[in-house]
Amino acid sequence: MVPLMSLWIPILLSSVVVFVASSIIHMVLGYHKNDFRKVPKEDGVMDALRPFNIPPGDYMLPRAANSKDMKSAEYLEKLNKGPVAVFTIMPNGPFGMGKSLVLWFLYSVVVGLFAAYIAGRALPPGSPYLAVHRFAGATAFAGYSLALLQNSIWYARSWKTTLTSMFDGLIYGFLTGGVFGALWPK
Repeated sequence: MVPLMSLWIPILLSSVVVFVASSIIHMVLGYHKNDFRKVPKEDGVMDALRPFNIPPGDYMLPRAANSKDMKSAEYLEKLNKGPVAVFTIMPNGPFGMGKSLVLWFLYSVVVGLFAAYIAGRALPPGSPYLAVHRFAGATAFAGYSLALLQNSIWYARSWKTTLTSMFDGLIYGFLTGGVFGALWPK
């Protein structure tokens, strides 16, 4: 067993490596550029929604108040008439990347903490690189990827987008495993 406190360097370094890799994936490689499609007649849709002044948050439409209402003729008519949507309203104005980047890095630290905890409980000091890589990498992959599936299962998010993001998680898992394997205490 390896104490969590002795794994701070691999936790932080793996977070930095994942942060850099995700920046390269999103800014250089560009395979996420079509994750979101443009709404037809975008200006008209925006003009139509603007008077409602919908506050930032997650929404569903139509949305029934309870399971009984989901069986009502009015609700079923709304579903059939459409559109049916799950959407997020964000604050107006330019995207502030600073807060999101800080939160992404902190999230990477949390994933690294779990990878360290699992590997540290499973393996002693001096464990072989591949054993450490397997435990830390698999845990990191789970942390970065598995919860994404429920967005496609329950909210009809594009399977292509979900699987592409899970591929990113696989890369992050391999990188995390590599850092932990290289820096595992002897």
